[in-house]
Amino acid sequence: MEGQPVGRRTWPAPLPYDDVLRDRVTGHLAGHRRRVASLGDRRHAAVALVLVDSVPGGARTEARDAGGRPVHDPALLGDRLDRADGGAAFLLCRRPPRLRRHGGQYALPGGRLDPGEDVVTAALRETEEEVGLRLGEEDVLGLLDDYETRSGFVMTPVVLWAGGAGELRPDPGEVQAVFRVGLHHLLREDSPRFTRIPQSERPLVELVLGDEVGHAPTAAVVLQLGWLGLQGRPDPVHHFEQPVFAWR
Repeated sequence: MEGQPVGRRTWPAPLPYDDVLRDRVTGHLAGHRRRVASLGDRRHAAVALVLVDSVPGGARTEARDAGGRPVHDPALLGDRLDRADGGAAFLLCRRPPRLRRHGGQYALPGGRLDPGEDVVTAALRETEEEVGLRLGEEDVLGLLDDYETRSGFVMTPVVLWAGGAGELRPDPGEVQAVFRVGLHHLLREDSPRFTRIPQSERPLVELVLGDEVGHAPTAAVVLQLGWLGLQGRPDPVHHFEQPVFAWR
């Protein structure tokens, strides 16, 4: 998900991070007939939608060295997600610019499955490796629909409830910073937006988070968290297109 700036508008109120929210999301996911994609020649990956609490002014956690100094240049992060926190939130990573693939882009914690892993095990492992949160199977709220990426993966999203799991410790090799993005941004009237590109007949989805505009595949997965997890809407998202830069 590569960001673009957007003008600020009035945002919905933050959502409480409480058992009511946990039960709502769990119930909506449990009642959903999940779409499962055939792998074919694609590789299987799991991504984690980690739900946490947040307070205004604490949106970002930067990767730091042993001396507590930021590993990456903070100026490269910008500030378009710095006001997106407050209340119940999900974790969104910014990849280091130097990465060969998807450098500088936003992504959920996740990666390809190791041999013998299932999607839940992979999502839990990647969450610990990338952002330093150790969660267990008891923290899994459910799964969202599979999404096939243009870069050759089937992504299975796993929704996790972090509770009081502790502080974030981003891995500087994979994460420049972690942002807490309030779930209320998934209820905005100005989002999602849909456009067209000449390379595809599918609608390109744009998701507005804070002062950013992001794209699929991450935006499609997060959009379904809002539609299904928060609102109980079973609308599919797998047909939403990704921008051409994400095809490689």
